[in-house]
Amino acid sequence: MEYAMMRAIATELGAYAEGLEGAWRVEIGPSGPVLAMRCPSKRHAGTIRRIRNQLDEQLLTTHPGYICANGPEIEHPSLGRMRGPDAVVIPEDVLDEEGLAVDATQVLAVIEIVSPSNPNNDYVEKLADYPAMGIAHYLIVDPRTGTIEVHSDPCRNGYARKDPYIFGDAVPFGPWTVDTSAFRRYGKAGNDIGEEQP
Repeated sequence: MEYAMMRAIATELGAYAEGLEGAWRVEIGPSGPVLAMRCPSKRHAGTIRRIRNQLDEQLLTTHPGYICANGPEIEHPSLGRMRGPDAVVIPEDVLDEEGLAVDATQVLAVIEIVSPSNPNNDYVEKLADYPAMGIAHYLIVDPRTGTIEVHSDPCRNGYARKDPYIFGDAVPFGPWTVDTSAFRRYGKAGNDIGEEQP
C-alpha cells in the first residue's frame, strides 16, 4: 500500500479516535496504520519530564535551536512509517510548520519509555524502524526492570551499537548525558529497587 493511502487511513483513524474515551495514538508500522490506546502512568510522565529537562539544558550548548519535545509524530514517507515517540530531539522551529508530523530527517534522537502492556513495540518494531529512518540515537528506558539501552550508529539492519545501563547510572546518550538517579521503577516504592510497593 502506498504511504499516501496509509497516511489518509491514519488521519481517518485519528479523527475517529477523537470521539473515543481515553487517549489514543495512530502510528504506521510494518503492517500499516494502527490505532493504540495510550495510558501512560505518572511514573512514565515523570521520567519523560526528567529526560526533557536534562536534554533541553544541554541542547543550549550542543545544538542551539534544538529542543527535546514530547508529542510530535515523526514520519518517513519513502519507508512507509509514522511513529509517535515519547520524546524527540528536533529543531524548535519545526513545531511552527504546517502539517501533522515531523520529517524523520530532522530528528536527532528519540526516547521511549517502555510500557508494561506492550514492550515489543519499543524493543522490536521501533528498534527496526528508527535506524531505518536514519535517526542517530535511540534511548529505551524500561521502568519494569530498571534498565536502559542506548542504541546508536544506524545501519542497514538496525543500530550497530547497543550500550546497556541501569537506573542510577549517568547515561551517555549521543553528545549528552542523562542522570537516571531519580528514575522510578513501576511497582516499586520511591527509588528503592529492592522494595515492592504495597
